[in-house]
Amino acid sequence: MNYPRPAFEAKLCPPDQLAERCAALPRALVFTNGCFDILHRGHVTYLAQARALGAAMVVALNTDASVKRLGKGEDRPMNTLEDRMHVMAALQSVDLVTWFDEDTPIERILAARPDILVKGGDWAPDAIVGAAEVRAWGGQVHSIPFEVERSTTSLIARIRAHTR
Repeated sequence: MNYPRPAFEAKLCPPDQLAERCAALPRALVFTNGCFDILHRGHVTYLAQARALGAAMVVALNTDASVKRLGKGEDRPMNTLEDRMHVMAALQSVDLVTWFDEDTPIERILAARPDILVKGGDWAPDAIVGAAEVRAWGGQVHSIPFEVERSTTSLIARIRAHTR
């Protein structure tokens, strides 16, 4: 039997279609980015809080090569970009998922032209890539404090400790 493709796959957005797809989303548009390698409670709490700031949200994921350049470990990411994109797209709080291979998401931010730029509490608002640009077109920049302290790196360490 052939089953239909999951509806969330329609949320996947190649970078070259981002501007057009974002223009069709309701405003205020929220933008965030990250690796989101192994999705955990801290991630989904943060994403829900970010999405609550606007009417729609775009998430830009680091490519596998981009994650490796961040120095998170030789074996990171644990999940491929393709898998991370599909998991992210399945979340109710997420309206579009795109990706970036560069060291920063500035090109995706410029294409999306969000009203609200958001990162987690480990980022000072002025240090968030794209903050100056978003503020220049009248947008807001938020650093959401961590409500649930979780870390993919510590989760991986705990898993490895239990498998030895």
